Amino acid sequence: MSSGLSQFAGQKYLNIETYRKNGEAVRTPVWFVESDGILYVRTSEDTGKYKRIRNNPKVQVMPCNSRGRPKGAWVKAEAKIAGKDDSERAFNLLAQKYGIMYKMMRAFLRGRDYVVLEIRLGEG
Repeated sequence: MSSGLSQFAGQKYLNIETYRKNGEAVRTPVWFVESDGILYVRTSEDTGKYKRIRNNPKVQVMPCNSRGRPKGAWVKAEAKIAGKDDSERAFNLLAQKYGIMYKMMRAFLRGRDYVVLEIRLGEG
């Protein structure tokens, strides 16, 4: 595991920094899973982070607490929308990692269209 990726081991949240069209940074703490050196984040298609990543895939990520307070160092990365197979695997991994809280969140927020963001470190 690379040094940039190792800081995410055992963490529950990552802070993802995306960029508006004017270059202004927006930071959002989110749940995530790691698989084969790639970080995966589930989000709704109507969120700002999804829209910003469609316009600019360059991001930065760092481990954080639920309020976004840093627990590591920023790492440059690139985000894209994961394919169907990777999305299904990520949904299953998220359910395993977060258990009942993930299931409750899915039930509470059902009716939305969700995508999985695939984040590759060091590519931003």
